[in-house]
Amino acid sequence: MTAPSEIAGIDHVIIAVRNLEQARQGWSRLGFTLTPRGRHSGQGTANHCIMFETDFLELLGIVDPGDNVEGLTAFLAGREGARNAAFAPAGSAEDARSALLERGLHPSELQALERRMELPEGPAIPRFGLIGLAAEDTPGLLDSFVCAHLTPELMLRPDWLDHPNGANGLRAIHVLVERTASLLAAYDRLFGIQHVTTTDTVATVHVGRHQIVFSTPDDFLTMHPGIEVQTNVQLPAIVGLDLAIADRDHTADCLRQREIPFDELPDGTLVVEASEANGVILFFCEG
Repeated sequence: MTAPSEIAGIDHVIIAVRNLEQARQGWSRLGFTLTPRGRHSGQGTANHCIMFETDFLELLGIVDPGDNVEGLTAFLAGREGARNAAFAPAGSAEDARSALLERGLHPSELQALERRMELPEGPAIPRFGLIGLAAEDTPGLLDSFVCAHLTPELMLRPDWLDHPNGANGLRAIHVLVERTASLLAAYDRLFGIQHVTTTDTVATVHVGRHQIVFSTPDDFLTMHPGIEVQTNVQLPAIVGLDLAIADRDHTADCLRQREIPFDELPDGTLVVEASEANGVILFFCEG
C-alpha cells in the first residue's frame, strides 16, 4: 500500500531523554551507530540520530532549559520515551502543504530548522523544512509534523548507516490510546480509507512502507504477553518501535555480547524492554 502522494512514509521518531550523553552511551551499547551531537538553532535542545537509509531515530535532550523547551520539559517531567512521529513528504514541503490544504486539512505554515554538528572535517549544518500537523488531523499522535530534508547528503554518511546490531530501518510504531474507533475518520481523511485497517479494537494505518499500530493498553498486552509497558505512561503514547533486521541470529549475538537482556517471540522477533532504551520497547523484526 502507498500513502497519498504528499506523504511518503515516516521520516523519523523523536525519543525524549533526560540525559543526552547517557542516552548516547546506552543506545551505542544496544548496537546502534549514532551521529555526533547536533545543536538546534533557536532552541535549547540537542540530539544524536540513528540513521537508516530512508528513516531514522532521534534522541532529543535539553541543553539549555531557558531556551524554548517548554513542551519537551513537560513531557520529560512525566517520562522518557518516544514523543513525536515525523512524516516524510514525497516531494517538497511546499507541495505537501498545498496538497493537505486542498483536502481540507490544517497544516501549519512552513518553518525552517537548522542544527549544527561538529565533524572531524569541520562544522556541518543540516537544514530542514517543517510543517506542523493539527491534533485533529493526527489524533493519538502528539505534535506530529512533516519533515523535508534540505541537505540529505549531510546525514546519510555510509559510516552512520552501519549498525553493529544489524538494524536497517524503521517498520512500525506502536501507539497506545484509550480507544481506536474515534481515530479512524481522521486517518481516513489524512491517508485514504484504503490505508486504514481494523481488527477488533486494533487500528493499523499504512504510511508508505511503515505502519502505525494503534491499540488500547489491554489489547497491546494481549498481542504481546509478557512485555511490560511503563506504569507512568499517559495516553496517548508511542510505546514501541519495530526495527527491521536482516539476520536475527546476528542481532541476537550482538545483544548477548553486549549483555543486553532480550526476549524472543514465537515468530522470531527479538524484544528489548523499555527499561533498556529510554522508555521505548524495541522489536527487532527479520525480513
